[in-house]
Amino acid sequence: MSEGELGRMAMAVLQPGFEGTEPPAWLRRALADGLGGVILFARNVAGLEGTAALAAKLRRERPDVVVAVDEEGGSVTRLEAAGGSSWPGNMALGVAGDEELTRRVARQIGRMVAAAGVTLDYAPVVDVNADPRNPVIGVRSFGSDPEEVGRHGAAWIEGLQSAGVAACAKHFPGHGDTVTDSHLALPAVRASREVIERRDLPPFRAAIAAGVRAVMCGHLLVPAVDALPATLSRAVLTGLLREEMGFEGLVVTDAIEMRAVAALHPPGEIAVRALAAGADAICVGVSSARGESVYALRDAIIGAVREGRLAEERLAEAAGRVRDLAAWYDAQAEARKAVARDADEGLGLAAAMAALRATPAEPPEPLTRAPLVVHLAARPSQAVGRATPLTLGEALGELLPGTVTAQMHDDGRLPDLRDTGRPLVIAVHDAVRHAWMRRLLEEALRARPDAIVVETGVPGPPAGRVYLATHGASTASARAAARWLAGGV
Repeated sequence: MSEGELGRMAMAVLQPGFEGTEPPAWLRRALADGLGGVILFARNVAGLEGTAALAAKLRRERPDVVVAVDEEGGSVTRLEAAGGSSWPGNMALGVAGDEELTRRVARQIGRMVAAAGVTLDYAPVVDVNADPRNPVIGVRSFGSDPEEVGRHGAAWIEGLQSAGVAACAKHFPGHGDTVTDSHLALPAVRASREVIERRDLPPFRAAIAAGVRAVMCGHLLVPAVDALPATLSRAVLTGLLREEMGFEGLVVTDAIEMRAVAALHPPGEIAVRALAAGADAICVGVSSARGESVYALRDAIIGAVREGRLAEERLAEAAGRVRDLAAWYDAQAEARKAVARDADEGLGLAAAMAALRATPAEPPEPLTRAPLVVHLAARPSQAVGRATPLTLGEALGELLPGTVTAQMHDDGRLPDLRDTGRPLVIAVHDAVRHAWMRRLLEEALRARPDAIVVETGVPGPPAGRVYLATHGASTASARAAARWLAGGV
Protein backbone atom coordinates (compact mmCIF):
# COMPACT_ATOMS: atom_id res chain seq x y z
CA MET A 1 0.00 0.00 0.00
CA SER A 2 1.32 3.46 -0.90
CA GLU A 3 2.13 6.06 1.73
CA GLY A 4 -0.77 8.19 0.50
CA GLU A 5 -3.30 5.36 0.76
CA LEU A 6 -2.04 4.44 4.21
CA GLY A 7 -2.27 8.05 5.31
CA ARG A 8 -5.89 8.33 4.18
CA MET A 9 -6.80 5.15 6.07
CA ALA A 10 -5.09 6.50 9.19
CA MET A 11 -7.06 9.75 8.89
CA ALA A 12 -10.32 7.86 8.33
CA VAL A 13 -10.34 6.45 11.87
CA LEU A 14 -9.96 9.81 13.64
CA GLN A 15 -12.85 11.87 15.09
CA PRO A 16 -11.35 15.13 16.42
CA GLY A 17 -13.01 18.14 17.96
CA PHE A 18 -12.26 21.70 16.90
CA GLU A 19 -12.95 25.29 17.96
CA GLY A 20 -15.61 27.60 16.61
CA THR A 21 -18.78 27.49 14.55
CA GLU A 22 -16.99 27.48 11.19
CA PRO A 23 -14.64 24.76 9.91
CA PRO A 24 -11.08 26.03 10.43
CA ALA A 25 -8.65 25.83 7.53
CA TRP A 26 -6.77 22.88 9.04
CA LEU A 27 -10.00 20.89 9.35
CA ARG A 28 -10.92 21.52 5.72
CA ARG A 29 -7.47 20.31 4.73
CA ALA A 30 -7.75 17.25 6.96
CA LEU A 31 -11.11 16.34 5.43
CA ALA A 32 -9.56 16.56 1.98
CA ASP A 33 -6.79 14.29 3.28
CA GLY A 34 -9.32 11.61 4.29
CA LEU A 35 -10.40 12.57 7.84
CA GLY A 36 -13.28 10.24 8.65
CA GLY A 37 -15.15 12.13 11.35
CA VAL A 38 -15.49 15.07 13.71
CA ILE A 39 -17.13 15.53 17.10
CA LEU A 40 -19.17 18.61 17.93
CA PHE A 41 -19.29 20.24 21.35
CA ALA A 42 -21.27 23.16 22.74
CA ARG A 43 -18.49 25.45 21.50
CA ASN A 44 -19.44 24.52 17.91
CA VAL A 45 -23.20 25.03 18.28
CA ALA A 46 -24.98 28.18 17.09
CA GLY A 47 -28.57 26.93 17.19
CA LEU A 48 -29.91 24.05 15.12
CA GLU A 49 -29.80 25.99 11.85
CA GLY A 50 -26.25 27.16 12.46
CA THR A 51 -25.12 23.66 13.39
CA ALA A 52 -26.83 22.21 10.30
CA ALA A 53 -25.01 24.80 8.18
CA LEU A 54 -21.72 23.79 9.81
CA ALA A 55 -22.39 20.10 9.11
CA ALA A 56 -23.23 20.94 5.49
CA LYS A 57 -19.91 22.76 5.10
CA LEU A 58 -18.07 19.75 6.50
CA ARG A 59 -19.86 17.46 4.03
CA ARG A 60 -18.97 19.73 1.13
CA GLU A 61 -15.35 18.97 1.95
CA ARG A 62 -16.01 15.24 2.47
CA PRO A 63 -19.54 13.93 1.73
CA ASP A 64 -19.18 10.82 3.90
CA VAL A 65 -17.73 12.50 6.99
CA VAL A 66 -19.19 11.17 10.25
CA VAL A 67 -20.45 14.10 12.33
CA ALA A 68 -20.80 13.00 15.97
CA VAL A 69 -22.18 14.66 19.10
CA ASP A 70 -22.93 13.82 22.76
CA GLU A 71 -26.68 14.38 22.94
CA GLU A 72 -28.04 12.19 25.74
CA GLY A 73 -30.85 14.41 26.91
CA GLY A 74 -31.00 15.31 30.58
CA SER A 75 -27.83 16.78 32.00
CA VAL A 76 -25.62 15.99 28.98
CA THR A 77 -26.59 18.08 25.99
CA ARG A 78 -24.56 19.91 23.37
CA LEU A 79 -27.26 21.14 20.98
CA GLU A 80 -29.30 22.66 23.85
CA ALA A 81 -26.37 23.59 26.08
CA ALA A 82 -27.33 27.27 26.14
CA GLY A 83 -30.68 26.66 27.81
CA GLY A 84 -30.62 23.06 29.03
CA SER A 85 -32.27 19.98 27.60
CA SER A 86 -35.96 19.91 26.71
CA TRP A 87 -35.90 16.21 27.58
CA PRO A 88 -35.49 14.35 30.85
CA GLY A 89 -32.44 12.11 31.08
CA ASN A 90 -32.17 8.36 31.33
CA MET A 91 -32.84 7.86 35.04
CA ALA A 92 -36.05 9.87 34.77
CA LEU A 93 -37.15 7.68 31.85
CA GLY A 94 -36.24 4.55 33.80
CA VAL A 95 -38.28 5.69 36.80
CA ALA A 96 -41.24 6.59 34.57
CA GLY A 97 -41.07 2.93 33.56
CA ASP A 98 -42.73 3.21 30.14
CA GLU A 99 -40.58 1.85 27.32
CA GLU A 100 -42.82 3.41 24.67
CA LEU A 101 -42.32 6.80 26.35
CA THR A 102 -38.56 6.22 26.26
CA ARG A 103 -38.79 5.32 22.57
CA ARG A 104 -40.82 8.47 21.81
CA VAL A 105 -38.42 10.74 23.70
CA ALA A 106 -35.42 9.25 21.91
CA ARG A 107 -37.14 9.69 18.54
CA GLN A 108 -37.65 13.38 19.31
CA ILE A 109 -34.02 13.73 20.37
CA GLY A 110 -33.22 12.03 17.06
CA ARG A 111 -35.42 14.57 15.28
CA MET A 112 -33.38 17.39 16.79
CA VAL A 113 -30.04 15.72 16.13
CA ALA A 114 -31.03 14.92 12.53
CA ALA A 115 -32.04 18.55 11.96
CA ALA A 116 -28.53 19.56 13.06
CA GLY A 117 -26.96 17.34 10.38
CA VAL A 118 -25.47 14.84 12.84
CA THR A 119 -24.57 11.29 11.75
CA LEU A 120 -23.80 9.65 15.10
CA ASP A 121 -25.13 10.42 18.57
CA TYR A 122 -22.85 9.18 21.37
CA ALA A 123 -25.88 7.93 23.31
CA PRO A 124 -27.46 6.22 25.13
CA VAL A 125 -25.59 5.48 28.34
CA VAL A 126 -26.43 1.84 29.12
CA ASP A 127 -24.22 1.57 32.20
CA VAL A 128 -25.97 0.06 35.23
CA ASN A 129 -25.71 2.55 38.10
CA ALA A 130 -24.52 -0.03 40.62
CA ASP A 131 -22.91 2.45 43.02
CA PRO A 132 -24.91 5.59 43.95
CA ARG A 133 -21.61 7.33 44.72
CA ASN A 134 -20.61 7.15 41.05
CA PRO A 135 -19.39 10.67 40.18
CA VAL A 136 -19.89 10.58 36.40
CA ILE A 137 -22.82 8.23 35.59
CA GLY A 138 -25.59 8.73 38.18
CA VAL A 139 -28.75 10.09 36.52
CA ARG A 140 -27.24 9.42 33.09
CA SER A 141 -28.08 5.75 33.72
CA PHE A 142 -31.56 4.28 33.30
CA GLY A 143 -31.15 2.75 36.77
CA SER A 144 -29.62 0.00 38.87
CA ASP A 145 -31.49 -3.02 37.49
CA PRO A 146 -29.75 -4.61 34.47
CA GLU A 147 -32.98 -5.81 32.86
CA GLU A 148 -34.64 -2.41 33.16
CA VAL A 149 -31.55 -0.67 31.80
CA GLY A 150 -31.47 -3.13 28.90
CA ARG A 151 -35.14 -2.64 28.03
CA HIS A 152 -35.00 1.14 28.15
CA GLY A 153 -31.63 1.23 26.40
CA ALA A 154 -33.01 -0.86 23.53
CA ALA A 155 -36.12 1.35 23.30
CA TRP A 156 -33.96 4.49 23.26
CA ILE A 157 -31.78 3.06 20.48
CA GLU A 158 -34.83 2.09 18.41
CA GLY A 159 -36.34 5.55 18.87
CA LEU A 160 -33.20 7.44 17.94
CA GLN A 161 -32.33 5.26 14.96
CA SER A 162 -35.90 5.48 13.65
CA ALA A 163 -35.03 9.16 13.09
CA GLY A 164 -32.19 8.21 10.75
CA VAL A 165 -29.34 8.92 13.19
CA ALA A 166 -26.93 6.26 14.49
CA ALA A 167 -26.94 5.47 18.21
CA CYS A 168 -23.90 4.54 20.30
CA ALA A 169 -24.24 2.43 23.48
CA LYS A 170 -21.70 3.42 26.14
CA HIS A 171 -19.42 2.89 28.15
CA PHE A 172 -18.45 -0.73 27.43
CA PRO A 173 -18.06 -3.00 29.39
CA GLY A 174 -19.85 -0.92 32.05
CA HIS A 175 -18.94 2.26 33.98
CA GLY A 176 -21.62 2.01 36.67
CA ASP A 177 -19.70 0.33 39.50
CA THR A 178 -16.99 2.98 39.90
CA VAL A 179 -16.31 5.87 42.26
CA THR A 180 -13.72 7.50 39.99
CA ASP A 181 -14.40 9.90 37.11
CA SER A 182 -12.45 8.65 34.06
CA HIS A 183 -11.96 12.28 32.98
CA LEU A 184 -9.63 12.58 35.98
CA ALA A 185 -8.15 9.11 36.66
CA LEU A 186 -8.45 5.45 35.67
CA PRO A 187 -11.51 3.82 37.33
CA ALA A 188 -11.43 0.15 38.24
CA VAL A 189 -14.38 -2.24 38.25
CA ARG A 190 -13.32 -4.86 40.82
CA ALA A 191 -16.30 -7.17 40.36
CA SER A 192 -15.91 -10.83 39.43
CA ARG A 193 -16.45 -11.99 35.87
CA GLU A 194 -19.69 -13.63 37.03
CA VAL A 195 -21.01 -10.33 38.41
CA ILE A 196 -19.98 -8.46 35.26
CA GLU A 197 -21.79 -11.04 33.12
CA ARG A 198 -24.93 -10.80 35.24
CA ARG A 199 -24.97 -7.05 35.93
CA ASP A 200 -23.00 -4.99 33.41
CA LEU A 201 -23.18 -6.86 30.10
CA PRO A 202 -26.94 -7.52 29.69
CA PRO A 203 -27.74 -3.92 28.63
CA PHE A 204 -25.02 -4.08 25.97
CA ARG A 205 -26.40 -7.40 24.75
CA ALA A 206 -29.83 -5.77 24.54
CA ALA A 207 -28.35 -2.83 22.64
CA ILE A 208 -26.71 -5.16 20.13
CA ALA A 209 -29.98 -7.08 19.71
CA ALA A 210 -31.73 -3.75 19.08
CA GLY A 211 -29.36 -3.06 16.19
CA VAL A 212 -27.22 -0.32 17.73
CA ARG A 213 -24.79 0.97 15.09
CA ALA A 214 -21.92 1.85 17.46
CA VAL A 215 -20.52 1.05 20.89
CA MET A 216 -18.21 3.34 22.87
CA CYS A 217 -15.66 1.68 25.13
CA GLY A 218 -14.98 3.21 28.52
CA HIS A 219 -11.58 4.09 29.91
CA LEU A 220 -11.95 1.42 32.60
CA LEU A 221 -9.80 -1.20 34.24
CA VAL A 222 -11.72 -4.48 34.53
CA PRO A 223 -9.28 -6.97 36.08
CA ALA A 224 -11.72 -9.88 35.76
CA VAL A 225 -11.33 -9.56 31.97
CA ASP A 226 -7.85 -8.09 31.43
CA ALA A 227 -5.03 -6.23 33.18
CA LEU A 228 -5.15 -3.49 30.52
CA PRO A 229 -7.71 -0.65 30.40
CA ALA A 230 -10.68 -1.59 28.23
CA THR A 231 -9.75 0.99 25.57
CA LEU A 232 -6.40 -0.75 25.04
CA SER A 233 -7.55 -4.33 25.64
CA ARG A 234 -7.92 -6.84 22.84
CA ALA A 235 -9.54 -9.19 25.36
CA VAL A 236 -12.30 -6.61 25.98
CA LEU A 237 -12.85 -5.10 22.53
CA THR A 238 -12.21 -8.11 20.31
CA GLY A 239 -12.53 -11.14 22.57
CA LEU A 240 -15.55 -10.02 24.59
CA LEU A 241 -17.40 -7.47 22.46
CA ARG A 242 -16.75 -8.90 18.99
CA GLU A 243 -16.25 -12.62 19.42
CA GLU A 244 -18.38 -13.44 22.47
CA MET A 245 -21.16 -10.86 22.08
CA GLY A 246 -21.21 -10.75 18.30
CA PHE A 247 -21.10 -6.98 17.77
CA GLU A 248 -20.31 -6.10 14.15
CA GLY A 249 -20.73 -2.31 14.14
CA LEU A 250 -18.41 0.60 14.88
CA VAL A 251 -16.37 0.62 18.10
CA VAL A 252 -15.36 4.13 19.12
CA THR A 253 -13.15 5.17 22.02
CA ASP A 254 -14.04 7.72 24.63
CA ALA A 255 -11.97 10.89 24.27
CA ILE A 256 -8.30 9.94 24.45
CA GLU A 257 -7.25 13.12 26.27
CA MET A 258 -9.13 11.94 29.37
CA ARG A 259 -6.66 11.36 32.20
CA ALA A 260 -7.70 7.72 32.64
CA VAL A 261 -5.58 6.84 29.59
CA ALA A 262 -3.71 10.08 28.88
CA ALA A 263 -1.65 9.49 32.04
CA LEU A 264 -0.47 6.14 30.65
CA HIS A 265 0.73 6.91 27.10
CA PRO A 266 1.16 9.75 24.60
CA PRO A 267 -1.87 10.34 22.33
CA GLY A 268 -0.39 8.59 19.30
CA GLU A 269 0.40 5.48 21.31
CA ILE A 270 -3.11 5.39 22.78
CA ALA A 271 -4.56 5.58 19.25
CA VAL A 272 -2.31 2.78 17.97
CA ARG A 273 -2.97 0.48 20.92
CA ALA A 274 -6.73 1.11 20.81
CA LEU A 275 -6.85 0.27 17.09
CA ALA A 276 -4.78 -2.86 17.63
CA ALA A 277 -7.16 -3.89 20.43
CA GLY A 278 -10.19 -3.59 18.14
CA ALA A 279 -11.38 0.03 18.19
CA ASP A 280 -12.43 1.48 14.83
CA ALA A 281 -12.64 5.20 15.57
CA ILE A 282 -10.53 7.35 17.88
CA CYS A 283 -12.39 10.19 19.60
CA VAL A 284 -10.18 13.24 20.23
CA GLY A 285 -12.07 15.98 22.04
CA VAL A 286 -9.32 18.61 21.93
CA SER A 287 -7.14 19.41 18.92
CA SER A 288 -4.31 21.92 18.53
CA ALA A 289 -5.16 25.27 16.98
CA ARG A 290 -3.67 24.41 13.59
CA GLY A 291 -4.47 20.72 13.59
CA GLU A 292 -0.91 19.51 14.18
CA SER A 293 -2.14 17.09 16.83
CA VAL A 294 -4.45 15.36 14.34
CA TYR A 295 -1.66 14.91 11.82
CA ALA A 296 0.60 13.66 14.63
CA LEU A 297 -1.96 10.94 15.35
CA ARG A 298 -2.05 10.05 11.66
CA ASP A 299 1.73 9.79 11.56
CA ALA A 300 1.81 7.62 14.70
CA ILE A 301 -0.67 5.20 13.11
CA ILE A 302 1.30 5.08 9.85
CA GLY A 303 4.51 4.49 11.79
CA ALA A 304 2.96 1.63 13.77
CA VAL A 305 1.83 -0.06 10.55
CA ARG A 306 5.28 0.31 9.01
CA GLU A 307 6.88 -1.09 12.18
CA GLY A 308 4.52 -4.07 12.24
CA ARG A 309 2.91 -3.08 15.57
CA LEU A 310 -0.47 -2.45 13.91
CA ALA A 311 -1.62 -4.77 11.17
CA GLU A 312 -2.52 -3.05 7.93
CA GLU A 313 -5.56 -5.34 7.71
CA ARG A 314 -6.75 -4.18 11.14
CA LEU A 315 -6.48 -0.53 10.11
CA ALA A 316 -8.31 -1.25 6.85
CA GLU A 317 -11.06 -3.03 8.76
CA ALA A 318 -11.46 -0.05 11.12
CA ALA A 319 -11.58 2.46 8.26
CA GLY A 320 -14.13 0.22 6.52
CA ARG A 321 -16.42 0.31 9.54
CA VAL A 322 -16.29 4.11 9.56
CA ARG A 323 -17.34 4.08 5.89
CA ASP A 324 -20.08 1.56 6.67
CA LEU A 325 -21.58 3.87 9.31
CA ALA A 326 -21.54 6.78 6.86
CA ALA A 327 -23.23 4.58 4.25
CA TRP A 328 -25.93 3.57 6.74
CA TYR A 329 -26.60 7.25 7.47
CA ASP A 330 -26.90 8.04 3.77
CA ALA A 331 -29.45 5.24 3.41
CA GLN A 332 -31.64 6.80 6.14
CA ALA A 333 -32.49 10.00 4.27
CA GLU A 334 -36.21 9.17 4.05
CA ALA A 335 -36.37 8.42 7.78
CA ARG A 336 -34.90 11.85 8.52
CA LYS A 337 -37.43 13.53 6.23
CA ALA A 338 -40.27 11.68 7.94
CA VAL A 339 -39.22 12.55 11.48
CA ALA A 340 -38.86 16.22 10.56
CA ARG A 341 -42.67 16.25 10.17
CA ASP A 342 -43.22 14.32 13.43
CA ALA A 343 -43.11 16.88 16.25
CA ASP A 344 -44.41 15.51 19.57
CA GLU A 345 -45.38 18.72 21.36
CA GLY A 346 -45.29 18.71 25.15
CA LEU A 347 -43.60 15.31 25.35
CA GLY A 348 -40.52 16.49 27.23
CA LEU A 349 -42.48 18.04 30.09
CA ALA A 350 -44.90 15.11 30.22
CA ALA A 351 -42.02 12.63 30.44
CA ALA A 352 -40.35 14.67 33.20
CA MET A 353 -43.64 14.83 35.11
CA ALA A 354 -43.98 11.05 34.88
CA ALA A 355 -40.62 10.67 36.65
CA LEU A 356 -41.44 12.77 39.73
CA ARG A 357 -41.63 10.87 43.01
CA ALA A 358 -42.56 12.50 46.33
CA THR A 359 -42.54 11.60 50.02
CA PRO A 360 -45.27 11.86 51.17
CA ALA A 361 -46.81 10.88 47.86
CA GLU A 362 -49.71 13.33 47.98
CA PRO A 363 -48.93 16.85 46.71
CA PRO A 364 -48.58 19.44 49.49
CA GLU A 365 -50.55 22.64 49.61
CA PRO A 366 -49.48 24.41 46.43
CA LEU A 367 -46.94 27.18 46.68
CA THR A 368 -48.88 30.38 46.12
CA ARG A 369 -46.23 32.85 47.33
CA ALA A 370 -42.86 33.36 45.75
CA PRO A 371 -40.40 31.17 47.69
CA LEU A 372 -36.75 31.38 48.60
CA VAL A 373 -34.95 28.61 46.71
CA VAL A 374 -31.53 27.56 48.02
CA HIS A 375 -29.52 25.49 45.55
CA LEU A 376 -26.83 23.16 46.94
CA ALA A 377 -24.88 21.86 43.97
CA ALA A 378 -21.40 20.56 43.24
CA ARG A 379 -19.67 21.93 40.20
CA PRO A 380 -20.60 19.94 37.07
CA SER A 381 -18.44 17.11 35.75
CA GLN A 382 -16.59 17.40 32.45
CA ALA A 383 -19.17 15.09 30.88
CA VAL A 384 -21.85 17.73 31.49
CA GLY A 385 -19.58 20.41 30.04
CA ARG A 386 -21.08 23.83 29.36
CA ALA A 387 -24.74 22.89 29.70
CA THR A 388 -26.72 25.49 31.67
CA PRO A 389 -30.16 24.04 32.39
CA LEU A 390 -32.89 26.12 33.93
CA THR A 391 -32.56 25.93 37.71
CA LEU A 392 -35.49 25.05 39.94
CA GLY A 393 -35.49 28.63 41.19
CA GLU A 394 -35.73 30.00 37.67
CA ALA A 395 -38.48 27.51 36.83
CA LEU A 396 -40.46 28.53 39.93
CA GLY A 397 -39.86 32.16 39.03
CA GLU A 398 -41.68 31.59 35.74
CA LEU A 399 -44.77 30.55 37.72
CA LEU A 400 -44.30 32.67 40.85
CA PRO A 401 -42.68 36.00 39.97
CA GLY A 402 -40.52 37.35 42.75
CA THR A 403 -38.95 33.99 43.60
CA VAL A 404 -35.53 34.55 45.19
CA THR A 405 -32.64 32.13 44.68
CA ALA A 406 -29.32 31.52 46.43
CA GLN A 407 -26.64 29.26 44.96
CA MET A 408 -24.33 27.37 47.37
CA HIS A 409 -21.23 25.33 46.55
CA ASP A 410 -18.94 23.43 48.91
CA ASP A 411 -17.25 26.63 50.04
CA GLY A 412 -20.50 28.52 50.68
CA ARG A 413 -22.50 29.44 53.77
CA LEU A 414 -26.25 29.35 54.08
CA PRO A 415 -28.12 32.65 54.13
CA ASP A 416 -30.21 33.51 57.19
CA LEU A 417 -33.28 31.29 56.73
CA ARG A 418 -35.30 32.41 59.75
CA ASP A 419 -38.37 34.61 59.43
CA THR A 420 -37.95 35.20 55.72
CA GLY A 421 -41.70 35.41 55.22
CA ARG A 422 -41.30 33.09 52.27
CA PRO A 423 -41.74 29.36 51.76
CA LEU A 424 -38.35 27.67 51.61
CA VAL A 425 -37.34 25.19 48.91
CA ILE A 426 -33.93 23.51 49.10
CA ALA A 427 -32.68 22.00 45.86
CA VAL A 428 -29.84 19.46 46.09
CA HIS A 429 -28.06 17.37 43.47
CA ASP A 430 -26.60 14.00 44.46
CA ALA A 431 -26.62 14.77 48.19
CA VAL A 432 -25.91 11.06 48.76
CA ARG A 433 -22.40 11.69 47.33
CA HIS A 434 -21.49 14.93 49.10
CA ALA A 435 -20.96 15.20 52.85
CA TRP A 436 -20.82 19.01 52.69
CA MET A 437 -24.22 19.07 50.98
CA ARG A 438 -25.81 16.82 53.59
CA ARG A 439 -24.33 18.98 56.34
CA LEU A 440 -25.78 22.20 54.89
CA LEU A 441 -29.11 20.47 54.26
CA GLU A 442 -29.29 19.34 57.90
CA GLU A 443 -28.39 22.85 59.05
CA ALA A 444 -31.10 24.36 56.85
CA LEU A 445 -33.74 21.92 58.07
CA ARG A 446 -32.90 22.67 61.70
CA ALA A 447 -33.65 26.31 60.99
CA ARG A 448 -36.65 25.58 58.80
CA PRO A 449 -38.22 22.14 59.35
CA ASP A 450 -41.08 23.27 57.10
CA ALA A 451 -38.76 23.37 54.06
CA ILE A 452 -39.43 21.40 50.88
CA VAL A 453 -36.44 19.43 49.60
CA VAL A 454 -36.03 18.72 45.87
CA GLU A 455 -33.35 16.20 44.83
CA THR A 456 -32.36 16.56 41.17
CA GLY A 457 -29.80 13.74 41.19
CA VAL A 458 -29.76 10.19 42.57
CA PRO A 459 -32.25 10.15 45.48
CA GLY A 460 -31.17 9.48 49.05
CA PRO A 461 -33.12 9.27 52.33
CA PRO A 462 -36.17 11.58 52.29
CA ALA A 463 -35.82 14.81 54.22
CA GLY A 464 -37.89 17.93 54.84
CA ARG A 465 -41.63 18.46 55.04
CA VAL A 466 -41.86 17.20 51.46
CA TYR A 467 -39.11 15.40 49.55
CA LEU A 468 -39.45 15.52 45.76
CA ALA A 469 -37.10 13.55 43.48
CA THR A 470 -36.91 14.59 39.82
CA HIS A 471 -34.29 11.95 38.84
CA GLY A 472 -32.52 14.45 36.62
CA ALA A 473 -31.27 18.02 36.22
CA SER A 474 -32.62 19.09 32.84
CA THR A 475 -34.70 22.14 32.00
CA ALA A 476 -37.64 19.78 31.44
CA SER A 477 -37.24 18.29 34.93
CA ALA A 478 -36.92 21.72 36.57
CA ARG A 479 -40.16 22.88 34.96
CA ALA A 480 -41.90 19.63 35.93
CA ALA A 481 -40.88 20.05 39.59
CA ALA A 482 -41.92 23.71 39.61
CA ARG A 483 -45.30 22.87 38.16
CA TRP A 484 -45.82 20.13 40.76
CA LEU A 485 -44.89 22.44 43.64
CA ALA A 486 -47.10 25.23 42.36
CA GLY A 487 -50.08 22.92 42.15
CA GLY A 488 -50.06 22.31 38.42
CA VAL A 489 -50.75 18.58 38.76
